[in-house]
Amino acid sequence: MLLGDMGATVVKVERPDRGDDTRSWSPPVDDEGVATYFSSVNRNKYSIALDLDSAKDRDIALRLAERADILIENFPAGSLDGRGLGYAQVSVSNPGIIYCTISGFGSSNQMPGYDLLVQAVGGLMDVTGDAEPTKVGVAIVDVVTGLHALTAILAALHHRDETAEGQLLEVNLLSSLLSSLVNQSATAVLTGESPTRMGNAHPSIVPYEPFATADRELVIAVGNDAQFARMCTALGEPGWAADTRFATNDARVAQREELRELITARLSTNTADAWEAILKDARVPCGPVNSITQALQLADELGLEPVIETNGKRQVANPVRYSRSPAQYQRTAPSLDADRDFVLFLLQRDALTPILEHREEEQDARNEE
Repeated sequence: MLLGDMGATVVKVERPDRGDDTRSWSPPVDDEGVATYFSSVNRNKYSIALDLDSAKDRDIALRLAERADILIENFPAGSLDGRGLGYAQVSVSNPGIIYCTISGFGSSNQMPGYDLLVQAVGGLMDVTGDAEPTKVGVAIVDVVTGLHALTAILAALHHRDETAEGQLLEVNLLSSLLSSLVNQSATAVLTGESPTRMGNAHPSIVPYEPFATADRELVIAVGNDAQFARMCTALGEPGWAADTRFATNDARVAQREELRELITARLSTNTADAWEAILKDARVPCGPVNSITQALQLADELGLEPVIETNGKRQVANPVRYSRSPAQYQRTAPSLDADRDFVLFLLQRDALTPILEHREEEQDARNEE
């Protein structure tokens, strides 16, 4: 989808009858009955349903692969090789192709890669939550793996521009998670000891967590000693910053429980909104625990334009602002096999001209609406 936002023509190949599994991951659904999960990651795509065990449909897939700049697949390891669609086969007829395979646990392992499973076996749940292991509230491993794949694809495109060489890219959920655990996985590698669950506290920074106030919790995220000193002054306790127990971050980490009690006692004298105003005025990073609806409202208030509308349907915007090539929102998530005729038409002639003509037709239709 992000490649589509950048202007790529993306053809989504799905199984006949039921298509992508996320089409049925509901509720919730939008006002047209489409699963919001599917809508969230499938704009700017053309859909064609192909049965890769059918010779006729497999031939269409092969022709697509021969014309494509990029092929992304997440079949079980080796499945496409037996259908003539593996990298070794496709690269013969299309040596410049950038072929990205995404798996759960590497190209030699058949175990399915669901986000929850990888959060568990990859250690993320072991450092998330309080007493009980807890998953992150979104399929974060899927997301970071997709971002790693996107980065690799763009790097491979740059390499091809310089050398005319395509290549095989292999991305997997487990490795992507371990990389994305950053300081936590680095701790395990460099010390041989696994980090433990700390709830909302941070292993290396204090204060950096939610604190109770007179009415609700307020997050304070102090990242350096200067911010800590300003926080102390704003709370009416400037002496804390000079106290040897708290003067440096190392000292605060060692005395985190004592400092937490002092901060909580002070914050209990006023509301979260009141303290937020005081602390922000002192340039101390802080904020409430918002709902997602409140978070979208905040982004809108800050002028970040978090929501866009395409064909009358609201969607979360691409987060990047480009000064010369802004994100494109040409199409909402497609119905299953909705673009079969168009995709087959692309295979009959030069690809670029009909794509541009088709986009112009879609834009004209939206203008008429």
